[in-house]
Amino acid sequence: MTERLPVVMLLSGRGSNMRVIAEQARHGTLPVDVRAVISDKADAGGLVIARQLGIDTETLSPKSFANRDDFDRALAARVESYQPKLVVLAGFMRILSGSFVRQFLGRLINIHPSLLPKYPGLHTHRRALEAGDNRHGATVHFVTEELDAGPAILQGRVPVLAGDTETTLSARVQQAEHIIYPRSVAWLAEGRVAMRDNQVWLDGNPLRDSPVIDVE
Repeated sequence: MTERLPVVMLLSGRGSNMRVIAEQARHGTLPVDVRAVISDKADAGGLVIARQLGIDTETLSPKSFANRDDFDRALAARVESYQPKLVVLAGFMRILSGSFVRQFLGRLINIHPSLLPKYPGLHTHRRALEAGDNRHGATVHFVTEELDAGPAILQGRVPVLAGDTETTLSARVQQAEHIIYPRSVAWLAEGRVAMRDNQVWLDGNPLRDSPVIDVE
């Protein structure tokens, strides 16, 4: 049996990706041990879900610190106290400092709602619709110091349908997220994926392009 990988998850909102990963871990279909969920917002809906799943939760408010670096140092200390081998950003809406990223480099992943390198940053669904794209999706990637620019592990691709709005397209992308994020975490837990020299390696081979799952 694969050893369960210790994981800490960071979120700011409702935590739908956290729920999917935590529930699969609880049911034994994902070989990870979610040791804690930490949020920068005390009213984050994901904290309620985590507690219902029996996961330790913490809140660390940026307002309690003089500056971003002080907050990130305190956050890093809280994360490290759980001794994770993987830190999963699940809708954590703060840009992390370079020092935080360097501390967890290679064991820090994020999911972004676009087919990176397209549409880093915000309002990705609106931008995809305005551009007339016929495909959109989400990307799981390692976090590096450049925003949304870390090497991609796996992408989920969905069709853009006639009459789509930001809301309908977002819902379809989220379905893809719920497939590719736990899949990526599983690959990491199984030792199949690693980051070396700012490149993703899968099953001992460097990836030229990230794998893509089409979610119709």
